[in-house]
Amino acid sequence: MTASLEPVDAILAKKDGRELTGEQIRGMIAGFTAGDVAPEQMSALLMAIVLRGMTRREIGDWTAAMIDSGITMDFSDLRRGGRRVPTVDKHSTGGVGDKITLPLTPLVASYGVAVPQLSGRGLGHTGGTLDKLECIPGWRAEVSVDAMRSQLGRVGAVICAATADLAPADRKLYALRDVTGTVASIPLIASSIMSKKIAEGTQSLVLDVKVGSGAFMKDMADARELAETMVALGADAGVRTSALLTDMATPLGRTAGNAVEVAESLEVLAGGGPADVVELTAALASEMLDASGMHDVDPLRNLANGKAMDTWRSMIEAQGGDPDAPLPAPRCTHEVIADRDGRLARLDALAVGQAAWLLGAGRSRPGQAVSATAGVVWHAAIGDQVRRGQPLLTLHTDDETRIEGALAALDGGVDVRVEPVSRPASRILDRVPAAG
Repeated sequence: MTASLEPVDAILAKKDGRELTGEQIRGMIAGFTAGDVAPEQMSALLMAIVLRGMTRREIGDWTAAMIDSGITMDFSDLRRGGRRVPTVDKHSTGGVGDKITLPLTPLVASYGVAVPQLSGRGLGHTGGTLDKLECIPGWRAEVSVDAMRSQLGRVGAVICAATADLAPADRKLYALRDVTGTVASIPLIASSIMSKKIAEGTQSLVLDVKVGSGAFMKDMADARELAETMVALGADAGVRTSALLTDMATPLGRTAGNAVEVAESLEVLAGGGPADVVELTAALASEMLDASGMHDVDPLRNLANGKAMDTWRSMIEAQGGDPDAPLPAPRCTHEVIADRDGRLARLDALAVGQAAWLLGAGRSRPGQAVSATAGVVWHAAIGDQVRRGQPLLTLHTDDETRIEGALAALDGGVDVRVEPVSRPASRILDRVPAAG
């Protein structure tokens, strides 16, 4: 490493509140990925970024350097039936009960758009899409790039794990951020998400930025800043990017866990399901279809006529899964009972997410096994009438000893009140349009 790229120079520059040069950023990212920059040096720089922030130019350079650390995919020549097929993807910043990727991917693909959905695993109270799909017997998350291209051509949809050589700097950096208290930084979050999505090679991208207790971003101002930053990064890279800001004060749908969320997704694909899950699925599908040049399309049509379900079945089968196999069931269940008549006034997303995690649905460290059957089912939505003695929630687990901890996590997170309670109007709080 040359003198101009000494790690300590970059660390001191950011510590003093100065902009990093493009050369410094590229040198630090490439050096850390290759093992030439020590973890303690990168940790110091990350903490300085958390405290001092980054300019718009720095964030762009940081994102580009992470993309350049590995391969990039390109599906621009994808064809089906002799015609070019547009590609579009969705990314959610994570929440409780957020199973939207499962019905959304086949729904959008059922209109002739290709959806290359690279997804991840859960950590802590937020669930992972791959963990949910692995509840389906035979389904595999690992798909080669060639197999992914073939499946997109035949089926139009694939949900799979990202390959290890796609933005490898991000994987290494995130592991370091996780153990050094440097996760909470909008520049670092935005560049982490967008480096992977841009490297994935999709032509359009729709972001679902969650806001509330069960989300990483707790307030609207931070969520909007994150959304606007990511939309701009996408535009810089030539990826048409828009974002919806959506409510995560209460958990999404009626389930949080793995198999229980797959079951709920199947209800949506069959034309039913909870109203808020259907609303958000349709809103994101409209954004994705519009970005692909399909304007004024009603996404609900292919939920009602079965085409989205047909695409789901083809997608699951293409990855070795059996769409007709029964989902795993828990060995133990426990009901949380209403202690009074009234209306459900509070169902805190973070409390529900932590309960599901403690029941075995989530992991506390990467690589840890999760339970397919663990999770939480709630039987009322905010504003619904409940009766004393009626089950409010049902806890699912294979390990009865986990129930006590889950109940403790829910303490104070569920409230039934006698006075009137207004229902949330919509999950959609705001929209950040694509640039231009």
